[in-house]
Amino acid sequence: MYVLFLLFQILGAVILGFGIWILADKTSFIAVLQTSSPSLKTGAYILIGVGALTMLMGFLGCLGAVNEIRCLLGLYFTCLMIILITQVAAGLVIYFQKETLKEELSHIVKDLIEKYNPLNENKKNLQEVWDYVQIQISCCGWTGAKDWEYNEIIINKSMTEYPCSCSNRTEDLEEGRGFCHLDDPVNGTATYTDWPVHGQGCMDGVEQWLKDNLGVILGVCTGVAVIELLGMILSISLCKNIHSEDYTKVPKS
Repeated sequence: MYVLFLLFQILGAVILGFGIWILADKTSFIAVLQTSSPSLKTGAYILIGVGALTMLMGFLGCLGAVNEIRCLLGLYFTCLMIILITQVAAGLVIYFQKETLKEELSHIVKDLIEKYNPLNENKKNLQEVWDYVQIQISCCGWTGAKDWEYNEIIINKSMTEYPCSCSNRTEDLEEGRGFCHLDDPVNGTATYTDWPVHGQGCMDGVEQWLKDNLGVILGVCTGVAVIELLGMILSISLCKNIHSEDYTKVPKS
């Protein structure tokens, strides 16, 4: 019985840690979103709040069970129900607003690509993260390499340079960031079709990653929901078994 309350404290710690990680992360694709999208920051703060509340509820539920305090068990049940309803509502919002979120994400990434400048120290960390994403997913741009044609530096170089992190050549990937020069451009000009880069856009790569890991994501969400439902059932059962409230069992400070 008490193992379930312990699980809730662990679950709360995981959710809390995930929210903090989103705010603190500077080395993955999350950093691109976190820096550019206020909605992700809001989501991170919500996760931190839910995680802290879940940990507190696990403690109060355990305290209520040990001391047979109906009000604590009732509070535990109510908070769990609110958290579960909130999670379901958030899932539905994400599902029905996925096109809007996709459009917002597209705007964020394309703005980053257009203003990409290796000499800009203020944006260095963010640009390095995007380079890392393109290398790891083997992609170029958001919808494709054509997105990079709108970059100010590449335009000024008559398209004879391309992002090294997009390249399908090993020697360019060793550079890792910035721009690489196109060998023997025709008449000193070129287009993105002349670049030795990956044809897949990162949007397709991210979607494929989500599809490949959909089972894991759904499994984790289902597991969390089952644990919460078990906690609600356990707390209401304990409430029914406690016939009278004995406040003398409440620990004295």
